[in-house]
Amino acid sequence: MAGPNLDYEAIVIGSGFGGSINFCRLAQKWGNKVLLLERGRRYPMASFARSPKQIADSFWSIDGNAVKRPKHIQDKKLRGLFDIRNYKKMDAVISAGLGGGSLIYANVFLEPPAHVFEQGWPAGIDKAALQPYYQIAKQVLGARPVPPWQTDPRRKIVRTELFQEFAAHDNRTSKLADICVFFGNDYSYNGREQPLAIGLQEKNRYGAPQTSCTYCGECDIGCNTHSKNTLDLNYLYAGEHSHGGQIRTDCQAEKIVPLGAAGSDDPQAGGEYGYRVEFRDLESDTVHSFTARRVVVSAGTFGSNELLLRCRDVFGTLPKLSAQLGRWFSGNGDFLSFAIEGKKEADPNYGPVITQYTDYHLFDRFQRNRAFILEDASYPATLAWYIEGAFPTSLLRKLVRAVKALTAWLKKYLASGVWNGSLGFSLHEILKDDLSSKSGVLLCMGLDNGDGSLTLNAEGRIDLDWPQDTSMPLYQAILEAGKRFNAFIKGKLFLPLPTWELPVKHNVTVHPLGGCILADSAEKGVVSADPQSRGQAFGYQGLYIADGSILPSAVGANPIATISATAEWIAEGITGIAPDASLGV
Repeated sequence: MAGPNLDYEAIVIGSGFGGSINFCRLAQKWGNKVLLLERGRRYPMASFARSPKQIADSFWSIDGNAVKRPKHIQDKKLRGLFDIRNYKKMDAVISAGLGGGSLIYANVFLEPPAHVFEQGWPAGIDKAALQPYYQIAKQVLGARPVPPWQTDPRRKIVRTELFQEFAAHDNRTSKLADICVFFGNDYSYNGREQPLAIGLQEKNRYGAPQTSCTYCGECDIGCNTHSKNTLDLNYLYAGEHSHGGQIRTDCQAEKIVPLGAAGSDDPQAGGEYGYRVEFRDLESDTVHSFTARRVVVSAGTFGSNELLLRCRDVFGTLPKLSAQLGRWFSGNGDFLSFAIEGKKEADPNYGPVITQYTDYHLFDRFQRNRAFILEDASYPATLAWYIEGAFPTSLLRKLVRAVKALTAWLKKYLASGVWNGSLGFSLHEILKDDLSSKSGVLLCMGLDNGDGSLTLNAEGRIDLDWPQDTSMPLYQAILEAGKRFNAFIKGKLFLPLPTWELPVKHNVTVHPLGGCILADSAEKGVVSADPQSRGQAFGYQGLYIADGSILPSAVGANPIATISATAEWIAEGITGIAPDASLGV
């Protein structure tokens, strides 16, 4: 079929797991005729915010009051790393930058059990069908457990052992998680047991320089040593540097329009002649457009749903999209809580953010409405310093200790005239037994009911209605486990996120899923699960969706493994090329 001359074979919108994988795989076939658009910027090594001012400006807010974000950043026109959303009964933290959510994720690559796919998923998509794609993505992302620490005390992670002890106490099973963290090529990619020494650098198997993990605990605020296997260091790196794919950052896609036979906009067309993608260059605040044979929408659950809803309902450019668009949103059962100031050492400021997971009815003794995993967590030492100053009772206790020590030193000095170093001892009194060192951070995720709805608000921007009550059995099971953990460490306080306490009662998710779900027909979902048209939006040819929005349900485990597997599966359908872990490098 003759058609218009187009700028690209494919345009990929977004650079999270779905977008990066499709960009790389499509660039392997079409080279520089593949373009990726990313709203955020690049983050080279040592470029993530660390100072208070840098952190304060490291948020995303370019839409003013049109998008529900914290009020103090709504009007600041910021284009930073963290995009925080506030919705009914659910808040969300997502990322903007080349690499998407991988820039701030906690690195875990965990395949869900087969029974997760038995409810809500189309018949042809199950664990067995996705297994080859899980394995390839796992190899590319270099996912392995933390190296053993028996012969290297610097690698010992105290909280890992603490969570393992609690699992045994609670009659549960704790396993070391496969994490996408660089411990050198031999360990992360070649399957050998000896990791590269902490802090040493080498190029990974795709040619990107990385540092062997320094155990700094800063994974969730951007890794300045590039020790995380983020997407800009593998899929994106290979797609751009080895295959010539084009990447434009600071560019936000705003409209997708089908083309007619003559190459002009035709909203009634079905994609057989390609598409025009309109985007805003955020640096110059100018609007541009390119045409392409096919488009892959991978802007994340909120971004993809918003773009497609606006194209269908505001611009009228994609009127054939399924009426199911926006349905079956899930927060993947995410729940964060804290066990504060216990009697057991936790040291949550050292090591990769997550190292183990403990199973509660997800993998074994399955109970769908109470199935979750409990993971340990670290946070940066800089935050531990902030906590010491922010909690008055802790600060007062330390000041009393310091005054007593200084008084004793002064008496001794006046009596003998001899300096004996007690000033240093006073500093020790101030800093010892900090709140963080014996507090635990509990990260949970599970099978929520996945019955949220994404719609457009009055300003034409994405909004979320989360019926929290239907998932309350899961949250109650998580809270009960958290209270038992707090009792185990003899903590002084068990604290769910402050937003959970009445009258607010908000969840916070970092794993938003759904709204564009895979299905066997347009009456059940938005994206085709048919192997011959995999990933294509019902009603359109050459319009694909590949990110967390296509997952039909929560997966209980960290979802990046499943997002990556489905993205590899979709990319194979587009290109006709079976994927392998070499990325063609």
